[in-house]
Amino acid sequence: MATIGKNILDNLTTGMYSDSRVIYREYIQNACDQIDLAVKKGILLQKEGQVDIFIDSEKRYISILDNATGVKSDSFIEDLGDIANSNKQIGQNKGFRGIGRLCGLAYCKTLKFKTSYLGEDNASVMTCNAKRMREMLVENKKYTIDEIWETIVKYDTISEETEKHYFEVEMIDINRENTDLLNKKRIKEYLSFVAPVPYKNTFILRSSIYSHAEDLGCLIDEYYVQVNGQQIFKEYTTRIKEQSGANLKNYDDISKLEFKDFYDDKGNLLAWMWYGLSRFEKSIPKVNQMRGLRVRSGNIQIGNDDVVQDLFKENRGNYYFVGEIFAEDDRLIPNSQRDYFNENEIRVMFENKLRTYFYDVLHKLYYDANRLKNAYKKREEYVSKVNEYNKKSSENGFVNEEDKQKLEFAIDKARKEAEEAKRQIDKFKGMDEDLPIAEVQKSIEDKFGAEKLQKEVDEKEVVKADVPVKKKQYITSSMSKLSKGERKLVSRILTIINDVAPKDVAEKVIDKIKEELR
Repeated sequence: MATIGKNILDNLTTGMYSDSRVIYREYIQNACDQIDLAVKKGILLQKEGQVDIFIDSEKRYISILDNATGVKSDSFIEDLGDIANSNKQIGQNKGFRGIGRLCGLAYCKTLKFKTSYLGEDNASVMTCNAKRMREMLVENKKYTIDEIWETIVKYDTISEETEKHYFEVEMIDINRENTDLLNKKRIKEYLSFVAPVPYKNTFILRSSIYSHAEDLGCLIDEYYVQVNGQQIFKEYTTRIKEQSGANLKNYDDISKLEFKDFYDDKGNLLAWMWYGLSRFEKSIPKVNQMRGLRVRSGNIQIGNDDVVQDLFKENRGNYYFVGEIFAEDDRLIPNSQRDYFNENEIRVMFENKLRTYFYDVLHKLYYDANRLKNAYKKREEYVSKVNEYNKKSSENGFVNEEDKQKLEFAIDKARKEAEEAKRQIDKFKGMDEDLPIAEVQKSIEDKFGAEKLQKEVDEKEVVKADVPVKKKQYITSSMSKLSKGERKLVSRILTIINDVAPKDVAEKVIDKIKEELR
């Protein structure tokens, strides 16, 4: 028979993952599969299953413990000692390759598995010298997998209470270069979107997600996972924030969720998704960890927040949205790194369905939202120009006749743009109320106070360029203490300031001159 060399083991451990945090995902995945089995066997109720993660950064120690079935002592060596020879089934279990448990070997000096099965009075222990394994992998010497395994693995049995049933992974003496595994805050943030956990109860729109899944006959697998005693939830919220100095401020809101189901050519459900409808003010900043459309299989995240961005017409389109895509077809099989699906005809169909929807609906949605916002801004600009004219007319505000005429011209231009903007807004109002853009329009209208804005536009009279000039309209008219020549000089100075300085700066300087010379 052919010899299986050490490089295979290298590929399955140190070379498998680019992000060390995946160890948590892999061990949680295994725990959840066993919780499902424990529920099926009647050992647990679904709500009783639990995964406890404990991180001790000072001792550089990690424990991942579940209260599921555990492993029978007579099958322990076979179940844990075999490599890539799992009894799990594709499409039924979250993990199925039999290699996930090896991932911890790359990140610590000692990896230990301890387990007890209900009704047995002992616990089985497997201790792996991970440090020695890595040394053997880089030695200039050929080793077979069997030779390495026999060198680094030890089995033992200890007494245990018969009512206990659990499986524990212990990573002892985490490598210095993998200290990120001990950052409790970062790990909680990572797991809040990667792990199969419930939505946070403050995410008030979550009920519509459960309802849609139920209507489809789909189950969203959720488990109780905690890190150092704190339960982990999906950290979705209706508020979208941006950095403002040292603080975060809310700049947009998700008002409603939209759903889309994807079927194959025979009518079988491939996947379904939900995404948030907001005003789509801009591409969502990174400070919002929930940003992007995320893909999930078994409610465990596939890849990162950018996994489907290449299916958008433009990559940035992915970050205008918050949402999840749940893969339901068993033929959408996660690859060994779980960063995407294995390549097959169903994956190609899945991508084509998503790409079409992203192009035809989502891309158009945030572009139409931008058009609507610009239309309302044009209406606001017209009102602002007329208000500026009226204020200058009544408060000695014009620098000279040219300044007055420029503003009248700007008002006329703004009025025409406001009229065109109104036509655009009316077109959107005539669309089907069930379309996503209808909800987006409501949110934009609320922001701009559409009814009040319309009333203000209607109240503004069109300003004609031939309105007779009144002396009191000009700034120098109030400078009665100055001679005629002095007023002309001041007028020239004000004109220069008005022409060359930015508008806000010019206004401040001119107001100060008015105050001093009045």
